[in-house]
Amino acid sequence: MGKPSRRPRREARKQNWKERKEARKELRRRLAEQGLKSPERPTLSNRKSELRTVEEEQAERQKVVEEQLKVYRNILPGLLKRLEKIKDPRNPKTVKHKLTVVLLYGILTFVFHMTSRREANRKMSMPVFLENLQAMFPELESLPHNDTLNRLLSNIEVEQVDQIEATQVELVQKFIRNKKFYRYLVERCYPIAIDGTQKFQREYCWSEECLERHPKGEEENTQYYVYVLEANLVFPKGVNIPLLSEFLEYTKDELVTNKQDCEQKAFKRLAGRLKEYFPRLPIMVLLDGLYPNGPVIELCRKNNWQFMIVLQDKSLPAVWEEAEGLRKLQPGQTMDQAWGNRWQHFWWVNEIEYCYGANQRKKQTVHLVVCEERWEEIDPKTGEIVTKTSRHAWISSEPLSKKNVHARCNLAARYRWGIENNILVEKHHGYQYEHCFSYNWNAMKGYHYLMRLAHLLNNLAQKTICLAEKVRTMGVRGLVQFIRETCSGPWLDKTRIQQLLTQNHQLRLE
Repeated sequence: MGKPSRRPRREARKQNWKERKEARKELRRRLAEQGLKSPERPTLSNRKSELRTVEEEQAERQKVVEEQLKVYRNILPGLLKRLEKIKDPRNPKTVKHKLTVVLLYGILTFVFHMTSRREANRKMSMPVFLENLQAMFPELESLPHNDTLNRLLSNIEVEQVDQIEATQVELVQKFIRNKKFYRYLVERCYPIAIDGTQKFQREYCWSEECLERHPKGEEENTQYYVYVLEANLVFPKGVNIPLLSEFLEYTKDELVTNKQDCEQKAFKRLAGRLKEYFPRLPIMVLLDGLYPNGPVIELCRKNNWQFMIVLQDKSLPAVWEEAEGLRKLQPGQTMDQAWGNRWQHFWWVNEIEYCYGANQRKKQTVHLVVCEERWEEIDPKTGEIVTKTSRHAWISSEPLSKKNVHARCNLAARYRWGIENNILVEKHHGYQYEHCFSYNWNAMKGYHYLMRLAHLLNNLAQKTICLAEKVRTMGVRGLVQFIRETCSGPWLDKTRIQQLLTQNHQLRLE
């Protein structure tokens, strides 16, 4: 037993740590008695490397890169074939790199988490890195400069830049046809979450399409910013597939009316594109508290989409009032269950008539569900077991019952956080979402589409059976860094890489 510390604060911290350790044991015991699961520890294990020799490390690096490459080689041939449809605006007599080579280089820039055009030029052109890239991707006969990519994206027509995203959607359509996501469906629907976020802002107007705002209410303090509405497939078990991006732009018509683009307008445009790409796909739209209104509900019903929309306490007061009144007349519409480490109490009211529009002439029938839950956790300050509570509410397109309330609320609506987590990853975990990459509006959008496409490729690779275990031990960023370090060093056996390129590979998600 160690000697007591002379510093009272240190001794207090030790005592607090012991108390929290005992409290965790007691909490695990309580949860086990109640049939609940202990919360999973989200952090990676704090241990030394299990690799003991250089040979073991080389074999491990070779294996991980090969598994990642199998996914890329399964997807890239068809992906590059679709990118060939983009019209090249350059003079054919002066072209050194084909359009598909330049775009592939742009995708790999984000696949390997390059922070800027300068870093991509500096690091990806290093002799060892370039040699490994050419072995893995024979299409890269020589490596273009990132300024070449910038000029290409700047000169391509707007419709052609959007073809980069269309290529990504076609890739997702192929996976849906092949039923790659079939076992992740919720209520036989594909859950699609939609959320908006700011990309970046500047103090000067670098493009006419930028939105503007006055934070302090003064004309002199004008900020010019880029805002994007994102749509992702968000399945249970953390499977998150980037799908569509809708940029909010300041158009010529808005200069006349003096009204800027907004998230509600962008949602209508995004919904139209989504319906065009997936006309018969069973979709469940997951929306946040900005969207519970008549026009959005009407649009979803027109497109034959199901929906789960967050309903805040102060939103749609008429719906809340009717729900509270009908709840007293329908006492049987409740359910209690244990989910994870939480006790949940659901209550719902079906067939609520919601009126909106001029003189309340338009009507929609919605269904309200509320989830009240409680759980126990350790207070980090006192080390005591405390009880926490939370409350969530949604309006549903379909009537609620004991058979579907868990799936619709816990497996669909609650997983709307997947798109928020996805945006957080793209902003702070290597994809440089908030970096401009180009002050040409067209090129900026092109870089954004390439980034989302690279994130899609990495997500698919990291959810395969072989690499999912590596993600659990190394983390997502740790795995990407591990692969990047491997490709930048003399680790790979080129003969095995060449043999792998001659084989066909299947994409098998865990």
